[in-house]
Amino acid sequence: MKNKLQNYFPMIRTQGEVLSELRENTKLWKTFCEWEGKYQQEYLDICTGVKGVKVLYDTFFKAVMNPDTRPERLNDFLSTIFGRTVKILKVLPNESARIAAESSLLVMDIVVQFEDGSIANVEVQKIGYLFPGERSACYSADMLLRQYKRVRRELGKKFHYRDIKKVYTIVLFEKSSAAFHKFSDEIYIHHFEQKSDTGMEMDLLQEYTFICLDIFNSVIHNEGREIENRLEEWLVFLSQDDPNMIIKLLNRDPVFQRIYEEVYTICLNTERMMNMFSKELEILDRNTVKLMVDEMIEEHAQQM
Repeated sequence: MKNKLQNYFPMIRTQGEVLSELRENTKLWKTFCEWEGKYQQEYLDICTGVKGVKVLYDTFFKAVMNPDTRPERLNDFLSTIFGRTVKILKVLPNESARIAAESSLLVMDIVVQFEDGSIANVEVQKIGYLFPGERSACYSADMLLRQYKRVRRELGKKFHYRDIKKVYTIVLFEKSSAAFHKFSDEIYIHHFEQKSDTGMEMDLLQEYTFICLDIFNSVIHNEGREIENRLEEWLVFLSQDDPNMIIKLLNRDPVFQRIYEEVYTICLNTERMMNMFSKELEILDRNTVKLMVDEMIEEHAQQM
């Protein structure tokens, strides 16, 4: 008997079919047997549609949301965040000097330039840092400075500070830090920009948006709660592996049906799926260690 998602995506295989293919490949079967039982079952549940695919897995996200090959999707998502239409002009090289340990916590980190010249850094963090504000401010300042240097080099003597455009930092947290939960267990989007205490307006160029996917997931699962708008559709797509919630999304907008078809086509490539899942487990291990270190540092700081 087909499960719920197999009714929508006939290409999804059964557990027996997936296991049979794994056993036929000595290397893949060896890798599978080395995983803990709970991870073996999670892999099988994803491949067979018992659970929805976690789109924020690096392989899936890059395949279906790549701004080089699928710019219309990221355009639409970012437009819903900004509340106005934006269009990506090009993807910029990300030259930000990140600490190696930080990059392991990233699902995605891209820098794009819009048609109006403004720049956005979009990243997904698996685990919220203890100080997301300070860190985000540093990377925003870094992007602003790099833009200044690039534009000044291009324009030469014609350069004016008015040529510098806004820099947006957008961070999606899979697991947000305690500060967000302490503030509210219902508000999952926070927008920050610099404002005067007198009411005077001046464009200081830097804006930040933090999206707490874990808080959103708690809110959207409240009894009687429905998906209310386009932004919530995107957040469901990016964060949900609950088949019932995915089906709600599919029934609202056929656009996501086509994206999920691409995702489940990837699932048919067993070797690619195994490599992707192994990479995710490695990242999970590093994240766990990083979180423990952060918590020990914070505990030590509080005791001083």
